[in-house]
Amino acid sequence: MQHVDLVVMGAGPGGLFASREAARRGLVVALVEAQDRAGRKLSMAGGGMGNITNRTLSPEHFVGSRPSFCKSVLHRFGTESALALLSELRIPWEEREYGQIFCLEPASLFARRLLDSALAEGVLFLSGSPLRECAYKEGVFHVRCGERQLSASRLLIAGGSPACPQAGAGESAARLAARLGHTIIPFRPVLVPFVMPPEWPLHGLEGISLTAELRVCTEHGSASDPCGARSLLFTHRGLSGPAALVASCFWQEGNALVVDFLPGENLIEIMHRPEHGRQLVRGLLARRLPARLAERLVPQDLADRKVAELGKKDRERIRKSVHEHGVIPSGTEGLRKAEAAAGGVDVRELGSGMESRIVPGLFFCGEVMDVTGLLGGYNIHWALASAFAAVKAMTATAGGRGRKCRASSASAAE
Repeated sequence: MQHVDLVVMGAGPGGLFASREAARRGLVVALVEAQDRAGRKLSMAGGGMGNITNRTLSPEHFVGSRPSFCKSVLHRFGTESALALLSELRIPWEEREYGQIFCLEPASLFARRLLDSALAEGVLFLSGSPLRECAYKEGVFHVRCGERQLSASRLLIAGGSPACPQAGAGESAARLAARLGHTIIPFRPVLVPFVMPPEWPLHGLEGISLTAELRVCTEHGSASDPCGARSLLFTHRGLSGPAALVASCFWQEGNALVVDFLPGENLIEIMHRPEHGRQLVRGLLARRLPARLAERLVPQDLADRKVAELGKKDRERIRKSVHEHGVIPSGTEGLRKAEAAAGGVDVRELGSGMESRIVPGLFFCGEVMDVTGLLGGYNIHWALASAFAAVKAMTATAGGRGRKCRASSASAAE
């Protein structure tokens, strides 16, 4: 049995960062990872280039049972803190649309350098060590992983969600939290393409891409992307692209999806313009939308009518077909195609420092909690920010053992 100050379960972005920060603050840390290498899922993020953070960070960019939970965490570790980390690790970056911050080097390099910096601080890294047992007795966690047995007064569960199982993701972290007494909100795939029912009139348009705005009708009203319109892609099974992926974060089975195919325009106003009076409805729409899509959207009994001949009700039918196309998806492409999963540890059982209100010394960070970001670097940022909050809380009153604490670049950004 080897005793350490902190055992970190999971070597994703949160686990790597937390291990390094805790070691810098003087704790003896063991980082345990079931996979054979660190940051396997992180290395796939952002098409392999790692969308690490975003210029705009607020609770409206997150979903969960209590999105406001992340407000103070994001305040303490904001965009500049994440950029400082990239700078320290010598990772160049660029800002893209919607405030997204991408690495200019592969995300695998970001993961590697995070691990290297943790190892340089003395972190014990145990890869290929799946959890076999974890018990909590008299304020001490007893962990058996692989062939190693560890004990620690603090345990940080940094495993992710079951999204993207091909990268080794699973529910082991959530199951561990449940065994330790925590409530787990069922996971559901998000940032995932929609599958449409067989009777959907827009099947067969795969390959068409355009800018659109999607709204999800929920039992509490409606929800939509705070960034507004984004790119939407028709697939052979339904809808994908950034607009659909964001909408999937709000969607649950049975919810209706409403699509505005001409966001920012007013089709009624366009039809009232005198210069459009002699145009056929079919032609008017084909000049503003992909022709195949326009052909499907226009009511067939109105397609070959001149705009000037249309009455108020006919114009409203056309407006609704374009600006309020409604459909109830039959489902999504599931966890295998999902970039993330909503659900996880109920944050109402956690303090602001990510510590359990049920088990003293138990902490969480990242996607295992019921806080999930929309598209745009929010989930990796949440992993880093929540890890930082956890380490700050666990070291606030209990300093390091036998080593002088050192401030990190992230600490300087507080």
